[in-house]
Amino acid sequence: MNTKILFIYAALAAIAVPGTLQNSFAADATNSVVTSAGAHRYKIAVCDWMILKRQKLGAFQLTKDIGADGVEVDMGSLSTNETFDSVITRDPVVRQQFLDKAKELNLEISSIAMSGFYAQSFGNRPTVPRMTQDCIDTMKAMNVKIAFLPVCMLGDPISVLKNEEKAAAKGHPEKYMPQYNELVARITERLKALAVKAEAAGVIIGIETGLPAADERKLLEEINSPAIRSYFNFSNALQNGRDLNAELRTLGKEYICQIHCTDQDGVWLQDDPKVDMPKVKQTLDEMGWSGWLVMERSRKASDSRNVKGNYGANAAYLKSVFQKP
Repeated sequence: MNTKILFIYAALAAIAVPGTLQNSFAADATNSVVTSAGAHRYKIAVCDWMILKRQKLGAFQLTKDIGADGVEVDMGSLSTNETFDSVITRDPVVRQQFLDKAKELNLEISSIAMSGFYAQSFGNRPTVPRMTQDCIDTMKAMNVKIAFLPVCMLGDPISVLKNEEKAAAKGHPEKYMPQYNELVARITERLKALAVKAEAAGVIIGIETGLPAADERKLLEEINSPAIRSYFNFSNALQNGRDLNAELRTLGKEYICQIHCTDQDGVWLQDDPKVDMPKVKQTLDEMGWSGWLVMERSRKASDSRNVKGNYGANAAYLKSVFQKP
């Protein structure tokens, strides 16, 4: 039984169609990138935690050296804490240092990331409302319009089980689907509650679910808010054998707020046989999309610790495709 069918079992029946207000809200977020960033329709950023500078002021100079246009700044680790270990949230002096450094180097903060949820359950952690409110408050304080929130457990129903339980459960969805259905409902309700706060703050939370585009779109339609959008990750399509360009078109311009322009580690983007980047640009052009393409992985396996080498090569390649005259 494939993921798409499993998700349809779990999804709620009511589907709302996005209205004019939602389309306008999403357009404002992408258009602001074009206005603030200058001439380029597409801007290139890099995740601070992937260049080993998580919430470090040095991330900006390293980003400049890499040749990117901006930084996705992380909220810090979660572990078992009630909220993120985020110095830019709790210390206004440090926060201003980040803003000043970005201005000094002519860089932008593309987004604020809650990457801690890669390893933690958005559906199960009891203090999620505080965590997400801290992120929204940080976005407002730094004038950043988009945040990244991974809820990737949705893309793999068996992930609700403990690792030692998964082998015996393979091929037996009855062993995990009840828990998965409960998780989907809980995550959906939490995202709806988060949408209310994000709308009030005038920001957008971009979610990565791991779902096929058609199912992710249904989830977004169910949430029915201009403040919850897809933070599309190339890798989810590529690693699951889905057509990357078709997935982008299925979600559509209005539902994609930002993109992690990345595959798994192994080779640079320019050497990745699974990605036809000029075709991706053509697809995005035809969709009328514009915004930030954020580098996450796609490091060369033989030299994975070379931060400048890996991200410098990927930034140069992306600019040659997306920012050529």
